[in-house]
Amino acid sequence: MAYPYNMNKVILFLVVLISFSAYSQKNVKDANGKEMILFEGDSIEFSLDEIRLLKKVKFDSQKERRYYYWYWKKIHKAYPYAILTANKIAELEQKLSTIKSKRKRKRYIKKAQKALKKEFKGELKKFTRTEGKLLIRLIHRQTGKTAYTWIKKYRKGFKAFWYDTTANMFKLSLKKKYDPNTKALDFLVEQILQHAFANNTLEESKSKIDYDYYKLANKYKNIDIVKVIKNR
Repeated sequence: MAYPYNMNKVILFLVVLISFSAYSQKNVKDANGKEMILFEGDSIEFSLDEIRLLKKVKFDSQKERRYYYWYWKKIHKAYPYAILTANKIAELEQKLSTIKSKRKRKRYIKKAQKALKKEFKGELKKFTRTEGKLLIRLIHRQTGKTAYTWIKKYRKGFKAFWYDTTANMFKLSLKKKYDPNTKALDFLVEQILQHAFANNTLEESKSKIDYDYYKLANKYKNIDIVKVIKNR
């Protein structure tokens, strides 16, 4: 189900804000920061790629499998927009740090908003409520701040309140945080993301939120996937 018009405005605004030898060896990094091993006394060198060891997801029923992969699709749709938003925020922050004039800063923000709304309006109008909820939480994952905080920073308190109130009319809150440490649903999102990164169905971008995925995997090993997704 697509969002009503006002909800599209909220999501549009979000996007606007919108890495064995006998010789002695040593660890070094190449120009891209990738770990390498260099063997002294020889010309052999090779890169060390990170190995991700993840437990295979086991399903207790076909119903659980269907729910999981339904949510998998939603996450695959929302995550790239969260990355886009994080990148645009980083660009905006960097550019604004070089502009001292308040009038010029305001003009630049307005120009950036207009360009991005024009570029992504069509795609975001197709977002469902579930995808919108995911986008809001994933923005927090990728930036370390809630969507509400970013809006408040660039549109001031009153408009941040108005956007949050509008979102709440459709059971969405721009203040939602991504917290896999305490929320089973967010752990499930992280589990899907980690498997997607390992399978190269999504390009990984590090989270700005602190958590230990492997410890959480043990904590949530008996998670009821159907119940968690139903209560989303």
